[in-house]
Amino acid sequence: MQQFRRLTPLALALGLMLGSPTLLAAEAVEVPAVEAVNGKAPLPLEELRTFAEVMDRIKAAYVEPVDDKTLLENAIKGMLGNLDPHSAYLEPEAFAELQESTSGEFGGLGIEVGTEDGFIKVVSPIDDTPASKAGIQPGDLIVKIDGQPTKGLSLMEAVDKMRGKAGSKINLTLVREGGKPFDVELTRAVIKVKSVRSQLLEDGYGLIRISQFQVNTGEEVGKALAKLRKDNGKKLRGLVLDLRNNPGGVLQAAVEVADHFLKKGLIVYTEGRIANSELRFNADPADASEGVPLVVLINGGSASASEIVAGALQDHKRGVLMGTDSFGKGSVQTVLPLNNDRALKLTTALYFTPNGRSIQAQGIVPDIEVARAKLTREDGGELIKEADLAGHLGNGNGGADKPSGSKQQQAPRPQDDDYQLSQALNLLKGLNVTRGE
Repeated sequence: MQQFRRLTPLALALGLMLGSPTLLAAEAVEVPAVEAVNGKAPLPLEELRTFAEVMDRIKAAYVEPVDDKTLLENAIKGMLGNLDPHSAYLEPEAFAELQESTSGEFGGLGIEVGTEDGFIKVVSPIDDTPASKAGIQPGDLIVKIDGQPTKGLSLMEAVDKMRGKAGSKINLTLVREGGKPFDVELTRAVIKVKSVRSQLLEDGYGLIRISQFQVNTGEEVGKALAKLRKDNGKKLRGLVLDLRNNPGGVLQAAVEVADHFLKKGLIVYTEGRIANSELRFNADPADASEGVPLVVLINGGSASASEIVAGALQDHKRGVLMGTDSFGKGSVQTVLPLNNDRALKLTTALYFTPNGRSIQAQGIVPDIEVARAKLTREDGGELIKEADLAGHLGNGNGGADKPSGSKQQQAPRPQDDDYQLSQALNLLKGLNVTRGE
């Protein structure tokens, strides 16, 4: 089972989506024997003797008794933890949570976290969850959990502290962009994630927002495109695909989403050491988007599967990427079930965009950089116009006069308070103006 994610699965309790139940039920991937890979003896006897000696010394001399099971499981965790940030040993509870999380409903804060310089760092809050409603942002450092410092905690330990029953409260102390620490109180909840939302921004211009890539996300995007066409009454003139703060998810869903906008060519490919890690995905000729002009929004919270979609559309010059550099998670994790209700989540491959770019630790660079900004609007009253003057001439070509105050008040729109979205919409309008549409 192939998955594109960035964090340890223990972050599931905070609201992560990793793959699908059907994929997770797959048999373990066959891994070549060690000697077949590197030609060396399968077991390094000297190191094993050292391991046995260390274990014996700990059992004999440690200040408190430690049983063999605990020592061996800690050794396994150490093996996985020192490979890369995304490989992990899943004990039964974490493995069960991993299997349940792909339905789009799970308990937690709705936040994805990683580590940076010994601190716990917010990678992305998930839409409509306690974390996003509290204003937590990508890049925030969690320096305390319920008053206890997080410096030096492993990601596993921090996640364990943030777990809890729905309805229970937790206090996080955050630092944003080097500023002063501030506290945020959150109430844990059952997280129900709707991965796709869509709406018309204006006549002819639509928005599709993907918050995570779940099993059915590709199908939902297809339905969203059809609904936007129906609501508009005719073919769209432009579309914004919003992948900001989308931490990733299921590989197949990312492929399906990209395929909705492409008629041919490679979408993504992966390279690794085991046979199952060599994958290539190509677009089919159908184009659910009907070639509509496209702007894709990304930022530092766009990772993994989001970067697959953005990279494919950028390489095929299917849309204009706008925003800021993405996260840069370009590795593939495979879940390898073990025979004791446990599993390994192991990094087995790297993925590449159609042009052969590896996103790992670099990310996707947008075509047009637009940083997040706060929109403020002047409210100084409308100036007097010609049509307000007594005895003014009418328009010779016909049509009603337009005095000040004649413009109807519009209902609030998403682009009114979202600078990046408003710039994406303006770009689409400009493209249509230059094309004479």
